[in-house]
Amino acid sequence: MSSESRLYTFSPETKAALRKFRLGTSRAKDPQAIIYQIDKSNLEIKRVDDEVYTNVQELADELPDNSPRFMLLSYPLTLASGRLSVPYVMINYLPPTCSSEMRMLYAGAKELMRNQSEVGRIIEIDSAEDLEDIEEKLKGED
Repeated sequence: MSSESRLYTFSPETKAALRKFRLGTSRAKDPQAIIYQIDKSNLEIKRVDDEVYTNVQELADELPDNSPRFMLLSYPLTLASGRLSVPYVMINYLPPTCSSEMRMLYAGAKELMRNQSEVGRIIEIDSAEDLEDIEEKLKGED
């Protein structure tokens, strides 16, 4: 057992919700995203709210200016070849104004969150505006 998995926790409900979201978004026609945070009091990784965001701008509007977040995003797009692809990624949002304590907390949990959510890749962003270019970042993975 890694040290991260002893330090950070996921409730059984969160684990089930992660799996359900991953399986339920693979055939989605619209982008779908959920936001996770780390509860500093008990180091539990949990959803911020019950919202499933289908609009990237609404997702960006929900991000705090000075606190990191993990986002899971399923984003259907058509590749240059004409093939439909639905990449499932984790976005690690780390604004430059957040405290070094929070930076360390999220850095330590990043791989655990990646493994628990079973995403294909992690995209690092440091401002909500970076979400506007998410499609280009996703298309650049092939």
